[in-house]
Amino acid sequence: MGILEDKSNARLFYKYLSKVYDRVNRFNWNDEMRSEALSWLEFGEDDRVLDVGCGTGFGTEGLLEHATDVHGLDQSVHQMEKAFEKFGRHDRVSFYRGDAERLPFRDDVFDVVWSSGSIEYWPNPVEGLKELRRVAKPGGQVLVVGPDYPHNRVLQRVADAIMLFYDADEADRMFEAAGYEEFEHHIQRATPRSPRAITTVARVPGE
Repeated sequence: MGILEDKSNARLFYKYLSKVYDRVNRFNWNDEMRSEALSWLEFGEDDRVLDVGCGTGFGTEGLLEHATDVHGLDQSVHQMEKAFEKFGRHDRVSFYRGDAERLPFRDDVFDVVWSSGSIEYWPNPVEGLKELRRVAKPGGQVLVVGPDYPHNRVLQRVADAIMLFYDADEADRMFEAAGYEEFEHHIQRATPRSPRAITTVARVPGE
């Protein structure tokens, strides 16, 4: 387990990173990548949407272009305070402080569940993916963005020491173990020199 997969370490890390997160994050996850990921989802007129690990609200901002009933959850109050500055505490988005592996929502309540830049901090990613499936409606969609596993062996050692990085084969294993039957992976990259992101779009079974 990487050092940032410990939740207390991750909270401390984001206490300081939140001050510059929006500027730094765009080197790894930018507007174009977000728009591309959103294009892989289908939005209905009255869809209820959840952003798990919403952080400062970068993904939330994109979701608001497609839905009006948007909810955001994060464990870091420092990250969420930045989101409050953008959207208000209770105005455009309903915010919750909570844990991705124990979501504070009933079963089958969201049409779309989005999570970008969060899974790499989950100590038990399969349990987290099960939670995303649990709160999504049968036939609903789940989109998860995480860091693709590097090919360079030196970078692999660094990645393993920090947090969860995974390739398509590991993504297959995790999503299957979490009960998904239909999903596809996409590799995204901000620039040729940027780290790769692996974006999985899954359909919740049971419709």
